Amino acid sequence: MSTENEGTEVPPAPSAPPVPVDSPAASPQPSAPQGGAATPPPPSTPPHGPGAPQQGAAPAGPHAGGAQPYASSAAGPQGAGVPGAAHQGSGGSPVDGSWPPPAPPAVPPYGSAGGGWGAGYQQPAPTRPGGRRGGLVAAVIVAALVAGGLGGGIGYTLAKNDDTTSTTVSASDNGASQVKRDPNSIAGVAARALPSTVTIEAEGSDGQGGTGTGFVFDTQGHIITNNHVVADAVEGGRLTATFPNGKKYAAEVVGHAQGYDVAVIKLKNAPASQLKPLALGDSDKVAVGDETIAIGAPFGLSNTVTTGIISAKNRPVASSDGSGDSKASYMNALQTDASINPGNSGGPLLDARGAVIGINSAIQSSSGGGLGSSGQSGSIGLGFAIPINQAKYVAQQLIKTGKPVYAKIGASVSLEETTKGAQITDQGVGGADAVESGGPAAKAGLKPGDVITRLDDTVIDSGPTLIGEIWTHKPGDKVEITYKRDGTEHTTEVTLGSRVGDSD
Repeated sequence: MSTENEGTEVPPAPSAPPVPVDSPAASPQPSAPQGGAATPPPPSTPPHGPGAPQQGAAPAGPHAGGAQPYASSAAGPQGAGVPGAAHQGSGGSPVDGSWPPPAPPAVPPYGSAGGGWGAGYQQPAPTRPGGRRGGLVAAVIVAALVAGGLGGGIGYTLAKNDDTTSTTVSASDNGASQVKRDPNSIAGVAARALPSTVTIEAEGSDGQGGTGTGFVFDTQGHIITNNHVVADAVEGGRLTATFPNGKKYAAEVVGHAQGYDVAVIKLKNAPASQLKPLALGDSDKVAVGDETIAIGAPFGLSNTVTTGIISAKNRPVASSDGSGDSKASYMNALQTDASINPGNSGGPLLDARGAVIGINSAIQSSSGGGLGSSGQSGSIGLGFAIPINQAKYVAQQLIKTGKPVYAKIGASVSLEETTKGAQITDQGVGGADAVESGGPAAKAGLKPGDVITRLDDTVIDSGPTLIGEIWTHKPGDKVEITYKRDGTEHTTEVTLGSRVGDSD
């Protein structure tokens, strides 16, 4: 299954409603007739003077890309391989070969939830006075004021002539100034988690950028998010993170892992009082049907909370931004039906207790053009999050060394989407051997043409699925691989190797 990241501009958000101001000098009003209903006041005109709110386009939210499937690697120019994936050209890209991986070709898209896959970033559009839209809004407001005046007059007359006792009952707060909510309710969890989430704005040196989400990882000021959220600002760009209380801080990229789609940024000059890390859960113990809570900035609407359930686990997902030079990211994702949209990328997916179980990263879109099309797409109830156990490991490596560490088997596999397994290609990237000499696969006896069908207890139906599963492990882990050779099934044990960085 392939997904695509968000990264397109979104329609402007509605502006604040206009507020009536003093109308032009009016002729003296006749006094109300004796004993009758009060004459309703004339309607006020829409604001035009200084200080009155103007209607304008709000800053654009997330931008999106098109979803892409995996192409058969049997055609096209040879490209850089992906660790665990087959390269384009000769039939595959190395499971541990050079980076970047080939971009998956286009299919009905998956879109991600923020940044480079996130909300589009642009300057607010200037207000255009006298437009058709402004006229319609003004007309509606005038009509509403007239109706309000009539209603007020009628209500006054009815109330004056009504001698009956009202039977309306008001709820008593028993002296409490506000409603008390269970700390384990959705409202209680959201109240605890929101102060530790941030809306991230990333802008590249070329002015391009996006908006996404992140959350406080530790008390040193590290924020964890998606790589695609901050990708535009990695080289010479600008990053800011804004908390729900309005406090905004400059930030810098500590490290980013394109293959995992995880990044860590660090806030500058943020006080300790602002740094309250979210508790991390155990994504391995998550069950289908568990309640979920997602926090993010969908379409630029910061501090948005949505709910749902875990609808599936271990969902193989490959995502990219849909551009011609895009690089694929792979995850063995948690699937949720909590509403996730462009701008949610990098935000926390919480369990019912408020512990982080995943990082919201991608969605499937029903639009043929994907999140990058003119008909901007949104949630259809298929969202995908990077399991927090994997994201935590990656983040710790990035904080420690600034570079990601990937597990590898030392073989190139086809990226063609099939249901038969992950086939080791006949040739690797740039004419290299498909099975690395002296590598983990070679030591385990694997050869070109072998079709891997299972890794431990996980069924492997394609190269991308194998990559995602390998990357849930750490270098040095021992895994059992089941494969077919000439129609006969075999099993072997592989000790996973390692590769540092997104490129060799």
